[in-house]
Parts: sequence; C-alpha cells; structure tokens
Amino acid sequence: MDWIYVLLIFSTFFFMEFMAWFTHKYVMHGIGWYFHKDHHQHKPGFFEKNDVFFLIFAIPSMLLILFGVLAGNDWRLFMGIGIALYGASYFLIHDVFIHQRLPWLKRTDNVYLRAIRKAHKVHHKHLGKEEGECFGMLLVPIEYFRAAKKAIA
Repeated sequence: MDWIYVLLIFSTFFFMEFMAWFTHKYVMHGIGWYFHKDHHQHKPGFFEKNDVFFLIFAIPSMLLILFGVLAGNDWRLFMGIGIALYGASYFLIHDVFIHQRLPWLKRTDNVYLRAIRKAHKVHHKHLGKEEGECFGMLLVPIEYFRAAKKAIA
C-alpha cells in the first residue's frame, strides 16, 4: 500500500474526531435533539433513538468504500476505511467501554481511558440540550487526565 493511502486513512480518522465533536455539539444538541435526548435521559432497553446517528457516519463510509473499490481502489476507499475505523473505535469506546452496552471492558487503570470516561460522565450530568461540555470522544481536556492519574496513584 502506498504511504499516501496510509496517511489518508489516519488523517480521515483524526478528522472524524472533529466531525464527531461538531455533530455532537451542533446537531445532536441542536436540531437532532429529538433523537439524542434519550441518550441523556435514558430509558430501559438496549436500543436508543440516538442510534440513528450511526447511519450519519456509516452511510458515507460504506459509499466511499464501495465507490473506491469500483474505481480500482482509489482514494475514496481509504477515506471510507478511515471513517469505518473511527466508527469501530467510537463503538468500542463510547458504547462498550463508557456506557457498558455490552459487558466488556468494565475496569481499567489506564489513565487515558479513565479520562475519557470521566469527561463523558461530566457531559452526561447535563440533561438538557442547551447545556454541556466535553462533546468530543477521543480528545478531552487535560484536567481529566490529571484527575485520572491522581485517582490511580
């Protein structure tokens, strides 16, 4: 694989953190609150209306991969892979590790993972759409790393 395609996968993955932050702050906590509300005001059951946002990111990824393969594995394939990898990490970090929607990854002494979990918990203390902080998933303020490091020590 050409190094430019590897770079495209990684840059797309990291760009998706910005897209996730932007979508979370301005769409989910804005016009998309109808779907996102049940994520903050959880009701019993495995699925949430909020799960519809999976499609917002999955559909472009699938289309980029499809059209990239049909065009002889061009740049679209690698952008689609970057989005898909971000989606997989989002699922593992957000749905499995933070919200425990599946019984994996319950405990850790990893400073980074603890910081992410704490920042997300702080985000969820707000039940309304107007309030909030820590809208990202993989990048969180340094204060949460300091708190996680202190809690482990």
